[in-house]
Amino acid sequence: MGDVVADSKVDFGALAALYKWPSLANQRRPDRESYQVSEGTLDECISAFMEKPAATRHLYEIRTAPQPPLVTEILSPEHVIELSRLREFL
Repeated sequence: MGDVVADSKVDFGALAALYKWPSLANQRRPDRESYQVSEGTLDECISAFMEKPAATRHLYEIRTAPQPPLVTEILSPEHVIELSRLREFL
């Protein structure tokens, strides 16, 4: 991923929304749809996500316009954590 990071620029000012999945016993409810909890820039949504307790982050995702190759339309918790770590380098 090193070469990809070196050649990529991510627009952290792009519009994004943070979504949460309904849960039961801290597990996603597959029979329910996720709902929006906040909206702002990709940077703001990453920050809001990182403020969530680590034990509940798997219930969240960020949706934004794709920015290949690093940013997909729906960012999984693992993807958001990685972008948060790389934010200062991109």
